[in-house]
Amino acid sequence: MSRRMNGTQGFTLIELMIVVAIIGILAAIAIPNFSAYQAKAKQSEAKITLGSLFTAATAFATENNTYVVASIGNLGFTPMGTAKYSYWYDVGGTASSVSGGSSTTAPCNVNSAPSGVAATVGGFTAGAKGNIDSDPTCDDWTINDKRALTNTSNDVAN
Repeated sequence: MSRRMNGTQGFTLIELMIVVAIIGILAAIAIPNFSAYQAKAKQSEAKITLGSLFTAATAFATENNTYVVASIGNLGFTPMGTAKYSYWYDVGGTASSVSGGSSTTAPCNVNSAPSGVAATVGGFTAGAKGNIDSDPTCDDWTINDKRALTNTSNDVAN
């Protein structure tokens, strides 16, 4: 014969509150980390696209013996998809925006080139500027003819 225990079965309010508190603590730890990883993943657009811009500029220099271009169209470079960054290359001594990049003005204006964008016969520095986490700080990247990729203003750290 089997006996049944008398009484109620289930969870008490205290047990339920402890579980909710544990879930809250885990969420408080996980959400900021997730946001940081998401922002770093968005930075990969600038790295990959600047790598493509490097390839285009190097190919141009191989054919013309100079990195100096008369028009941004001479590079034969356009970013793919919907860009989060604006891309910059020197045209006649002036940093010029590559068509197809972002033109967002708020909360960070990406319509000005990152510092250092230049091109000479023997070398170049191209740049990217974007806002990946909706704050007033812009994320700036540069790449040069040695393929040195530099994050001059890190929007993820701010």
